[in-house]
Amino acid sequence: MRIESVEQLRKLEKKYRGETESHPVRVHICYGPGCLANGAQEIGDRFRKVIKEKKLKNFKVEAIKETGCHGFCERGPLVVLEPEGTFYTKVKVKDVEAIVEKSLGKSEIIESLLYTNPADDKKIQRYKDIPFYAHQKRIALRNLGQIDQTSLHDYIAAGGYQGLAKALTAMNPNKVIKEVELSGIRGRGGGGFATGRKWATCAKIESDVRYVVCNGDEGDPGAFMDRAIMEGDPHTVLEGMIICAYAVGSTQGYVYVRDEYPLAVVHLQKAIEDAEAVGLIGENILGTGFSFHIAISRGAGAFVCGESSALMRSVAGEVGEPRAKYIRSVVKGLKDKPTVLNNVETFACIPVILSEGGKAFSKIGTPKSTGTKAFSLVGKIENTGLIEVPMGTTLREIIYNIGGGIKDGKPFKAVQTGGPSGGCLPESKLDLPVDFDTLTEAGSMMGSGGMIVMDDATCVVDVARYFLSFLVEESCGKCVPCREGLYQLHQSAVRICEGKGTDDDLEIMQHLSDMIVIGSLCGLGTSGPNPFLSTIRYFRDEYEAHIKEKKCPAGVCTALITYIITDRCTGCLACIPACATDAITGKKGQVHQLAQDKCDRCGACYAVCKYDAIEIH
Repeated sequence: MRIESVEQLRKLEKKYRGETESHPVRVHICYGPGCLANGAQEIGDRFRKVIKEKKLKNFKVEAIKETGCHGFCERGPLVVLEPEGTFYTKVKVKDVEAIVEKSLGKSEIIESLLYTNPADDKKIQRYKDIPFYAHQKRIALRNLGQIDQTSLHDYIAAGGYQGLAKALTAMNPNKVIKEVELSGIRGRGGGGFATGRKWATCAKIESDVRYVVCNGDEGDPGAFMDRAIMEGDPHTVLEGMIICAYAVGSTQGYVYVRDEYPLAVVHLQKAIEDAEAVGLIGENILGTGFSFHIAISRGAGAFVCGESSALMRSVAGEVGEPRAKYIRSVVKGLKDKPTVLNNVETFACIPVILSEGGKAFSKIGTPKSTGTKAFSLVGKIENTGLIEVPMGTTLREIIYNIGGGIKDGKPFKAVQTGGPSGGCLPESKLDLPVDFDTLTEAGSMMGSGGMIVMDDATCVVDVARYFLSFLVEESCGKCVPCREGLYQLHQSAVRICEGKGTDDDLEIMQHLSDMIVIGSLCGLGTSGPNPFLSTIRYFRDEYEAHIKEKKCPAGVCTALITYIITDRCTGCLACIPACATDAITGKKGQVHQLAQDKCDRCGACYAVCKYDAIEIH
């Protein structure tokens, strides 16, 4: 049925919401990638089978929702019983029958499946009371875990497309842009450019054609915010794009999705087809005369194609290489036509800004960085997952209040923000507010929202080497400063990790970094030296230990460490079969010996020793 008017959309919202609320209990199963990898599909299938067999009163299979990522990846697979919000963690297929019989049939709580708060060892029933969720404020991620990830009905029931309806019927294009400007939202893709200003500039350019492009490339290692939104709430991305198209006068849009996100492509394609079927995408949207079409463009996985001009060349079917930025994409972008490019998270916020007003959005966060920001919180931390917090939240709040602190109670060492081109910040910076400008001043960056936490067993020199290696691999090679400069910078880091560094290396690397920043063509090059620049700024002593003392303080760089078996050895024999080079000898009950000339420093013996009898020197 085609939706021809705003009134019809509102009636459908009321109808669909009523259908959802008619179920006294709803089972929300997380179908995010992490939970799927741990058996969520089998859990969902088992729920349907058991429910049909039990023939429960007042409960139907339709009350089961396959939702997007709930965010708490560390505790998956996740099952939530609504509307109470009962939160079951690490659910297995064998637990399903008990949940159906007790929680659905008798309204009992299964204590063993509840989350246990490490702070006081108490069980927490409702997910909103769990610190991981309690300290968040969700706007871009508002529907994840709440609606069926592929259901247009669920999205409409949650207020979906009401922002679009308001824009098309109660506002002219200029007023829409003013509302976005009032919100103060800056692009969530990493650059942090003012979204309203970008839209306004594009709308003013004289052209017969304008394009709207959504950047869903998200190439940062450890980042999965955009992926979760595209998979779990695709309609919010489409709605944001349509609003933008109306504001700037575009009739064609593209969602650029990296090839490693096949599920996102499937869900986006279904969302586009479903929206087209009811007239929310295509010709004469909501009977207003406005038309807009959206197509999916798949990237081949090149990190450089996250850069605006390279991305647009890729969408156009050309080689994904950047071009000089003296002409901006809002003037000459895709096919040399004015183009608005925003990332997934930015577009996901637009419907809320239109529905609730730009002023309300601007009151969240800080004056220069308004709203919220989604992060993928990963690394050596108790609670890994997907989070969203108001701009200005400190690193300490994120890592300790939401993340639960460092895994196994180890000391905090650094947090890397902004992806491979970001920077590592030490413990002295934990009270910094997380916003665009503050992170940049500290030598890091917001980036798309990756946040990797490291403990004291991390070597920051090795971290810099790793990310420089990634950037060398992903450089398109078009400009010399990036192609050759990053390669030389990486080679210097490799030499230092191997104990071959000299006193001159750090000065040369500093000078080389300056030249790369000045001369590179695009953001990959200009931000490429950041892994080195941030770590040398805050952890110079660790570089000097590698160079002068030929020692890796963290015990990571294999060329600079030696494994020693101490007198604490009980002679348990566990390390002997673990050693691939037969470097360890000894008899049961006696202290073992390790031949240094045979040891390849793989660390296998250290990993299996239960008595801390092996030390790293």
